Amino acid sequence: MTSHNNIFEPGENCWVKSNAAYAAPLIDCGNYYKALHSAIVKAKHSIFIVGWDIDSRIRLIRGEDEEQSEAPSRISDLLKWKAEHNPEIKVYLLRWDSSLAFFAQREMWAKEAWDEKTPDNVKTELDDTIPMGGSQHQKIVLIDDELVFSGGMDVSTNRWDTRDHPVVSEERDGPDGEYGPLHDVQMVSSGPVVADFSKLVRWRWQRVANETPITVREDANVSLDAPIPESWPQDYPPIFENVECALARTIPFMDEVEPAQEVRNMLLDLIREAESIIYIENQFTTRQEIAEALNRQLKLKPDLSVCIVSSYEPKGKFECEAFWASRIQFKSILEKGIAPERVKVTYSSIEDMQGRRAYKRIHSKVMTIDDKYLVIGSSNLSNRSMTLDTEIDTILFGNTPKNRQSILHVRNDLLAEHTGRSIEDTESVLNESQPVDALMRGQIAHGYVLTEVRDEIFTEQSTSNLFRSLSDPEEPLISIPTLGGAVTPARNPRRRSIMIAIGLTVLAVLGGLMFWASQSISWLSADSINAFLEESRGTYFALPTVLLVYVIGGILFFPVTVLSLAVAAIFGPIWGPVYGMMGALLSSAILFGIGKLSGNAGLRKLGGPKVAAVDEKLKRSGIVGVAAIRMLPVAPFSLVNLVAGISSIGIFQFLVGTFLGMFPPMIAKGLVGDSITQIWRNPSVETVSYLIAGILLWAVLIWGSQKFARFYQQRKQANTSGEQSKNSESKECAA
Repeated sequence: MTSHNNIFEPGENCWVKSNAAYAAPLIDCGNYYKALHSAIVKAKHSIFIVGWDIDSRIRLIRGEDEEQSEAPSRISDLLKWKAEHNPEIKVYLLRWDSSLAFFAQREMWAKEAWDEKTPDNVKTELDDTIPMGGSQHQKIVLIDDELVFSGGMDVSTNRWDTRDHPVVSEERDGPDGEYGPLHDVQMVSSGPVVADFSKLVRWRWQRVANETPITVREDANVSLDAPIPESWPQDYPPIFENVECALARTIPFMDEVEPAQEVRNMLLDLIREAESIIYIENQFTTRQEIAEALNRQLKLKPDLSVCIVSSYEPKGKFECEAFWASRIQFKSILEKGIAPERVKVTYSSIEDMQGRRAYKRIHSKVMTIDDKYLVIGSSNLSNRSMTLDTEIDTILFGNTPKNRQSILHVRNDLLAEHTGRSIEDTESVLNESQPVDALMRGQIAHGYVLTEVRDEIFTEQSTSNLFRSLSDPEEPLISIPTLGGAVTPARNPRRRSIMIAIGLTVLAVLGGLMFWASQSISWLSADSINAFLEESRGTYFALPTVLLVYVIGGILFFPVTVLSLAVAAIFGPIWGPVYGMMGALLSSAILFGIGKLSGNAGLRKLGGPKVAAVDEKLKRSGIVGVAAIRMLPVAPFSLVNLVAGISSIGIFQFLVGTFLGMFPPMIAKGLVGDSITQIWRNPSVETVSYLIAGILLWAVLIWGSQKFARFYQQRKQANTSGEQSKNSESKECAA
């Protein structure tokens, strides 16, 4: 018998209890992405996307849908198209600023990519407020404050697949090539529950952006008797109507936020309601508390069966030792004292007619409790999902016969996919006396089949496991004691901070190697370079030798002043500066090109607004700015070349500025260098006078360059202010 009262208790096992006027599950990413594309095309007021990932490169529709659509398929192009066609619409993208562990899987320069690809009414933020070790794991899309998508799916790489999950598919193409079949579940809803999601996503946005997003639509119709919204995705009719529901969250301890473990409490309460069949799909099953609750309920209810569908093989050492090793223990606790035909932990696989085998990767987070409750959410049955990650689950209650039947339909539909049966045959099997055991029998030969997991082939159970403590923790990895004695969880470092730290480490290592080379490699010294240049004096190879020395010296960050003095000392006060200038320009151009390539790869974006401001100043000052930098010994020659390449200044401006800034000091260095040589060979009043004159000229040129640079900048600023003043006066007159 189904109870007429749900178990929802706000503040205990849920955040809010509400209702959905309409709801429909979207099974597998091909369906979700198509539905999302349809809803975005219809959006008029606002779009919020909150996710573990939001990858700008993802194509939402494929095949004929893509060919026939007037709107772009790629999500960044689609949102750009939408924002340009409707300048009044506001789009907000909130993506987790992920840890270093996921760099290989995700778009590294996500915020910058979105900012470059979309107009100003598309805003992007990265959430770095999650405690260290945790993640932003909610997956929500809110359309026009009337429609919401929620569940287990992100707009990310290696997610797209169709419900037939072919063994081989050209469309399943990720950054590392083709990936295998992947299964996931999302849900689309309308009605009062959308108002709750509207509050949630705005709260999440404002915490990170320190900016108030667009207000909730005053005319948004989220009443229980509201019609299906205009933005409802085409081809996906609702199967639930006027269904009671609740939203359960996991909120870790963050700045000025009350933590919540509603997901954990809800799952434990739901298990206690089960009488017939508990069906679970989940990516990870490691939480021992859940296994204990299932085992306890199986012993209390002799007619109860439990079927869990998860993945077959782990990805990498961390996943294997953290989640698969823990699943061995989870399974052992779950099955203890229970007849094997009543409980199965399984995976879904296929062998096609050509003998090719594939294992379906399960990413969904679904639970059904008889015909009473359906959970579609973001939380895994893991430690981190119960306490450390941000999660949001939607729980539907079978408050009417139609909605109870819809819960059974969703369960049977999912199991039909995993066992290669029709929905009708699956329903018949589940009506047998031992339904879970019956599911494992009579599956078709060349379709997907369920098989019981045997994780011992991948790893061994371990009670003390470093991988588990890092990958599936209950608490933040690092906490910081405060002055008052309290403990505050350390945040995940921002991606920019991580990259800067990596960059500084690389520079430090390179600097150390260069110092070691200068001390250990005999030819990388001033004396050796002088000797090498001396051999070329008076030969046809003089200029090529100088050019080679400058290029290699520039790459190895050898001081350009030492090179210039050496060249002047050997080739004299006339040819020394000429040869030196040519070598300096060639070395500058090569390192500028290296910097340009690095900048295009993303280094330009590391420093954020501050670097952008410096870049803008350098670009505005142009040739004079470069000349001033060259005259003033404020940074190493090679470093200036690289940074200029990373900046937005053009190579012509850079080389002209380099020439104007370096040639006068080069002449002075020629006098100095030649004078040093002459003093060494034939000391006299004349040679000493040349040396003093050269040093004074060098100092005067540096002082003059400073004065000229300041004068030029002040004059340019005065001209800019004057133009702005004139423009303002013109606007006032026009008004």
